[in-house]
Amino acid sequence: MISIANVSKTFGTFSALDDVSLSIGQGESVALWGVNGAGKSTLIKCVLGLHRFKGHIEVGGYDVRQRGKSSRMLIGYVPQELGFYDDLGVAEALCFFARLKCIRLEDPSVVLSSVGLVGHGHKRVRDLSGGMKQRLALAIALLGDPPILVLDEVTASLDACGRDEFVALLARLSGGGRTMLFASHRMEEVAALAKRVVILKSGRVERSMPVAEFTSSQTTGLVLHLTMPVPVRDAAIDRLRESGFEPVLNGVGIIVPVSAQQKAAPLRILAEARISIDDFEVVTHAAVVHKQGAIQ
Repeated sequence: MISIANVSKTFGTFSALDDVSLSIGQGESVALWGVNGAGKSTLIKCVLGLHRFKGHIEVGGYDVRQRGKSSRMLIGYVPQELGFYDDLGVAEALCFFARLKCIRLEDPSVVLSSVGLVGHGHKRVRDLSGGMKQRLALAIALLGDPPILVLDEVTASLDACGRDEFVALLARLSGGGRTMLFASHRMEEVAALAKRVVILKSGRVERSMPVAEFTSSQTTGLVLHLTMPVPVRDAAIDRLRESGFEPVLNGVGIIVPVSAQQKAAPLRILAEARISIDDFEVVTHAAVVHKQGAIQ
């Protein structure tokens, strides 16, 4: 769906991207990971045709430089920094962007409902919370039902609750064969949304790996110990593995290796799947080994 071949981009003497190659298949969800300045946002803007670059990029078979409009019609884009006309009503803003995209929008409330903004169409954009504005941006990105979503650090300005709600919304929308390319520096987002992680360092692809391998490599010796009814344990393990974690039974419950930044992510994932837990604790790997030894 997205083919990036030998792409380089410089700003003056600074090399933002250096011979980057990456292929993203239909229905695949890929996270770009790296420190600030690694090249994540620059690569996304090259895919969108917003930056001139050396190399070759195709989106849905369209050359980004030669068929830029056709390629962008396949993409729904949510930027890190939002830009709205704050005096417009929410439904008016949606209709405005639909006209810009030459998309016929019969009923704005249907689109707003899909992103959790039902009943807010009459409000002014300026009266929305940060999380609601992100939902509006996602609604605009989804106009025309594009097969590709491109997201650039979309939860960076949200609080913890807003991030969890928005990531849960994206997780629900990412099915159905839609391709997703997103930049993030939050482990819980990557674990919840990505199937593959591409690590960028100084404008180059350092490594590409399945999300399960990535999350395991980022752990810091912490383990989330979950206790829950026996009948739901297999379902819990399956759901957590789908989200990139590596849970295992330990005789008295489930243990899930986590990083310091993603301790709450498994709890949220299980809550969304309506899998109840009886109790939990965060312990070190050494403590888990000690418990297992005591049980044996």
